[in-house]
Amino acid sequence: MTQDNTIALSTWLKLFLLALVWGSSFMLIKKGLLVYTPTEVAAIRLAAAAAALAPFALLRLHRVKGKQWLVLLSVGMTGSLLPAFLFAFAQTQLDSGVTGALNALTPLFTLIVGALFFAQRIAPKTLVGLSIGFAGTALLVLIQGSGELSLNAYALFIVLATICYGLNLNFIKQYLPNLSPVTITGVSLLMVLPVAIIYLAGPGEVGTKLSAASDMQAWWSLAAVIALGVVGTALALILFNHVVQIANTTFASSVTYLIPIVAVSLGLLDGEIITLFQVAGMGLILVGVWIANRQSSKPIAATPNQVGASEAAR
Repeated sequence: MTQDNTIALSTWLKLFLLALVWGSSFMLIKKGLLVYTPTEVAAIRLAAAAAALAPFALLRLHRVKGKQWLVLLSVGMTGSLLPAFLFAFAQTQLDSGVTGALNALTPLFTLIVGALFFAQRIAPKTLVGLSIGFAGTALLVLIQGSGELSLNAYALFIVLATICYGLNLNFIKQYLPNLSPVTITGVSLLMVLPVAIIYLAGPGEVGTKLSAASDMQAWWSLAAVIALGVVGTALALILFNHVVQIANTTFASSVTYLIPIVAVSLGLLDGEIITLFQVAGMGLILVGVWIANRQSSKPIAATPNQVGASEAAR
């Protein structure tokens, strides 16, 4: 990021690419749940992501020093392990589009965690933009097509996941500015991999379901979850953490304002219903992103350890 804190066009493009990838993740979870349990979906996802980055992570273990090991374990827990299980359980009762919309709580919790524990400043303009985006999210989640107010209790799993993401963002920005995206993502996933392996080797029944399948659905569902792990978790986390380092936590977490647009659109293609309320909500989300990330003369959500334009490719 330049000294006047202008967000470069290339950084915006990376943000939109992340929105496309992560917005598709909820549909992939939905397809995985057609055959596998939530815990199986989460475990396969984590195992695939960790396996994809394991060769790179192993070569970078020597770069991790001292207390960074504990921080990376925290990143693995809050950025990958816990959200993987929480999202899978939530989508047993939530549409993929609604789940994607709830993701937009992440910037709010990022700001709250940063302000409470990391002495970050919240610019009034940023707060206004995030509030508008959150209002759009609330419209997507709370108002049904009939105009009635309704919220599925399983949404609380997503709320917990977004709190985890808020912690994760601040951990990376505050404590790991000098580690590359590949190192942070690969090593943190490697540290939580044993949880997935223990479950898949023990109570998990993935192999049984694949061998007993009378059609290809079990294999298609497995492919969907593996794609979710490799592309939607491993590769996307590298890009995401890179954006955190070259921009700021508020800008990076704003990707979750764009995710509902992708998630709801894919849900529509898969037979889910989209209403005028959802269209209005997506419009508010876009306006909120624009306001929160307009060029400013002062940094927003700044941390003591600001990351310069030079990134160490994770």
